[in-house]
Amino acid sequence: MRLPPLNALRAFEAAARHDGYIAAAEELHVTRGAISRQVKLLEEHLGLQLFHRGHNGVTLTDAGRDLLPVLTDAFGKIAAQADRITEQAAELRIICPPTLSIRWLFPKLALFRQAHPDIQVRLTTDFYGESGFDPGRYDLGVSLEFWPGRPNAIRTQPVFPMRLSPACSPALLEAGPPLASPADLGRFTLLHESPAREDWRTWVQHFGIDGLDPTQGEAFPNLDMAAKAAVMGAGVVMADLALCRDELEHGALVLPFPDLSCETQYGRFALIGAEDRWDTPKVKVFRDWIGSQTTLEE
Repeated sequence: MRLPPLNALRAFEAAARHDGYIAAAEELHVTRGAISRQVKLLEEHLGLQLFHRGHNGVTLTDAGRDLLPVLTDAFGKIAAQADRITEQAAELRIICPPTLSIRWLFPKLALFRQAHPDIQVRLTTDFYGESGFDPGRYDLGVSLEFWPGRPNAIRTQPVFPMRLSPACSPALLEAGPPLASPADLGRFTLLHESPAREDWRTWVQHFGIDGLDPTQGEAFPNLDMAAKAAVMGAGVVMADLALCRDELEHGALVLPFPDLSCETQYGRFALIGAEDRWDTPKVKVFRDWIGSQTTLEE
């Protein structure tokens, strides 16, 4: 059986729900005559009468009473799903690791929301876990450009460089053993931004420094905690020059070897996202905006 005309179904449902044509016409922004014609069209399509018509208005027939709840439920589900789709289309879901969230992304989001109030940003501050970036849950992530094992279907947009250099509090530098060369760092406690202790190992290998064990010292869950420990004078942290900019600019941390900074094998910090949603309006607006903000900072 062919489906009845949608406009006719909508007109009948509104008229039946309002017990008349006038209120239905107001709801659907059409004339009373248009409602009457659509209901008649539906009755002709079904081959039966849906309303009893009299001098005092219209009342539902048995067939009309049977049809009304089915249509009301169907139109309600359609409206609810349309609202959900619209809401999802306007919601930008981003996942970003804790240090990057606190030190870089989160402070920018207020500016983005002011510039684009129609896009609702939902930020999840967390690590990706063993399975990596999940495009089913997030539209964008913030990670490193060349993270190993990333699927080919994930696109990347480099945002700003990751450069490493040792940093410590001025008080530690003044009170501790002299730091005449990088090898002298072995006299201090090294502070690591993760239990993998890869940060110091990368820097030591890059500059070929002998006599410094890059695995000694204390490990923290993230750079934010390691940097705070360095500010307190607990040791020397391998600072990311961009993420530790605030401490370095305000003098809470200093670079004992400012000329010795290096990148890592993982490249720059980058936005990542699924290829099939990379150029959707909300994703592209955010990518373009964050790129312009980073350019302003450089």
